[in-house]
Amino acid sequence: MSTTSKPSNFDLSTFLRQLPNLPGVYRHINEQGEVLYVGKARDLKKRVSSYFQKNLSSPRIAQMVKQIARIEITVTRSEAEALILENNLIKRLQPRYNILFRDDKSYPYLMFSAHEIPRIAYFRGNTNQPGSFYGPYPNAWAVRESMQILQRVFRLRSCEDGVFANRSRPCLLHQIRRCSAPCVDLISPLEYHADVLRAQQFLDGDAAGVMGQIEQRMLSASENLAFEQAAIFRDQMKALASILQQQNMESTHRNEDVDIIAVVAAGGRVCVNLAMVRGGRHLGDRAFFPTQVKETNLTQVVEAFVSQHYIERPLPPVIVSTHPIEDPELLAIVAEQTGMKTRVLTRPQGMRKSWLEQAVANAELALSRLLNESMSRAARTLALAEQLGLDTDTESLENLHIEGFDISHTSGEATQASCVVYKNHAMQPSLYRRYNIVGITEGDDYAAMRQVLQRRFARVAEGLAELPDVVLVDGGKGQLNIAKTVFADLGLDQQVLVGVAKGEGRKVGLETLFFADERAEVALGVGSAALMLVAEIRDEAHRFAITGMRAKRAKARNVSRLEDIDGVGPKRRQRLLTRFGGLSGVANASVDDLASVEGISLALAERIYFALR
Repeated sequence: MSTTSKPSNFDLSTFLRQLPNLPGVYRHINEQGEVLYVGKARDLKKRVSSYFQKNLSSPRIAQMVKQIARIEITVTRSEAEALILENNLIKRLQPRYNILFRDDKSYPYLMFSAHEIPRIAYFRGNTNQPGSFYGPYPNAWAVRESMQILQRVFRLRSCEDGVFANRSRPCLLHQIRRCSAPCVDLISPLEYHADVLRAQQFLDGDAAGVMGQIEQRMLSASENLAFEQAAIFRDQMKALASILQQQNMESTHRNEDVDIIAVVAAGGRVCVNLAMVRGGRHLGDRAFFPTQVKETNLTQVVEAFVSQHYIERPLPPVIVSTHPIEDPELLAIVAEQTGMKTRVLTRPQGMRKSWLEQAVANAELALSRLLNESMSRAARTLALAEQLGLDTDTESLENLHIEGFDISHTSGEATQASCVVYKNHAMQPSLYRRYNIVGITEGDDYAAMRQVLQRRFARVAEGLAELPDVVLVDGGKGQLNIAKTVFADLGLDQQVLVGVAKGEGRKVGLETLFFADERAEVALGVGSAALMLVAEIRDEAHRFAITGMRAKRAKARNVSRLEDIDGVGPKRRQRLLTRFGGLSGVANASVDDLASVEGISLALAERIYFALR
């Protein structure tokens, strides 16, 4: 892999001539060094050159090209490698001209454990480990619904291993006919495994075959006069038949895996609704709301979704979509990377058509809800901007950047400061930050606020970060004066500072806003949309600070408990924490496990075990 960049004083025609006819990734960069767009290409020379033709595909692309000051390329060994690199760069750089989908790698699965008596469980994470995994499912609810079906029909265990190993009598799930109680040998391992195999067969889509097997077992039990066993099989058949009747989205004549992608647009927003069918069973759907889709046709949205979604996830044999995938190379590249081939249907028939119609309806509902919520959030942003005298045009409101700060501690112990961020009419948890406050007098909130503001805004003074439009400081005039001092020392604009003073009894509606400049204080009043936004940011900063403080305090106290054990010095403490991955692991370890650590005798292991109980 090699990288080439275009110097700032380059000759465009020379640069384009020197581009290689090789696969790779290109990045368009403006004069400020911001990456505007990341793209992949089978032939870098042809693809990059196409941006500088007279007839561009859209006004949006033409606008981007005007801003390009530098281009960087990375040559890759294959198109599949270029696709991986492109997706990694899009996720990391968030370019303004790429269609962006929220990164949500962890889809849930239904797991059959690899135990002698397998348990069924909800699972998230890497499936490259012992056990059988079914999915991915679109959401947690779909997994738990499938687990309930398996318990109702096949009576499989879902209990933790510790519970299973220590049962002396059946649990409540057995009493309500949701578990066959293998923990106390009310079913033989051989019979239990047969139920596991039938459950997996059912998940694979062969419900009719499972029904036939159960019926044969019922008849055989009846012939052998095992009427109680025959009754169990009869109940299984009734439960399975009932479930199949309830699932009106069921495709009983097909054993197939299909993803349905429905894309709709309204009010300047786009919704991509992904529905999943596995083994002929409709598992539910999930809505995505990509950003930066202005002046973008919906086919490009589908292509961006397929590119970003399937690069790290299983590709089904069939994709049913409202819009075609026009890029002839995209599916081939994804198939090469995932090892799966797929075909795309845009005019499905029969059950697939029903699935697509339902996915479109769900996408429209999800988008309608989002637009209604967005209008409400935008109204709050507008109300606050008006109160603070900020720009109120649409673009300014969408980009309004507010940061809220708060301090939390318990009688001076484990002091933490929080910084929360509001932008694009919503809180942005991925941008939140916590700061451990050290070197101050315990309980000195002013010193704590001074430290967190100095640490946060020193980067702004050094040109390494942007100054927010509004900095909300919880605590009224006192904390606001601290903030003014910090900003004066750093040479930053104090007009962005706003102090929030709580009213009597801390009741919402009695807050007062104080400003660092000469503006008069403002009491927003109960029912004010601006106040609701201020209260949300303030309360979120408080919540984020206090949860961090409690975690820090608990960690400090637990480590102190380990330090207080006679015979556990720094070396032994480090060995214990390393072996068990932290204090919680040490606390959960058995005496024998503790004694297996170098330097820990059996007597000391017992002392540690009981001290942490």
